[in-house]
Amino acid sequence: MPRAKTVPAGLARRRKFLKRAKGFVGGRRKLYRTARETVQRALAFATRDRRDSKSVIRKLWITRISAGAVENGITYSRLIGGLKKAKVEIDRKILADLAHSEKRVFSELVKIAKG
Repeated sequence: MPRAKTVPAGLARRRKFLKRAKGFVGGRRKLYRTARETVQRALAFATRDRRDSKSVIRKLWITRISAGAVENGITYSRLIGGLKKAKVEIDRKILADLAHSEKRVFSELVKIAKG
């Protein structure tokens, strides 16, 4: 008796992986087993990097705020501490945007933090 290979379901499963492997090079695109391994690895990296990108963006904000603070003669930690003492509730995303594009407004915030 011939061996059953679950043709419709198995073929659909294999096709799904090979479709996701489009754009990979060589056997990683054409051969099912290597394509499946590569796709699973790529999905794992995608999941990890979605989480990592958030910390990378936060680091960029902090770098921009720090550069703007140094231009105005104060350190990053003193700026953040001064704003908290002055009860200015503004997040790092907005502060970074102000430090990058609206330097006059940012310098006013620095004065508030110093005082």
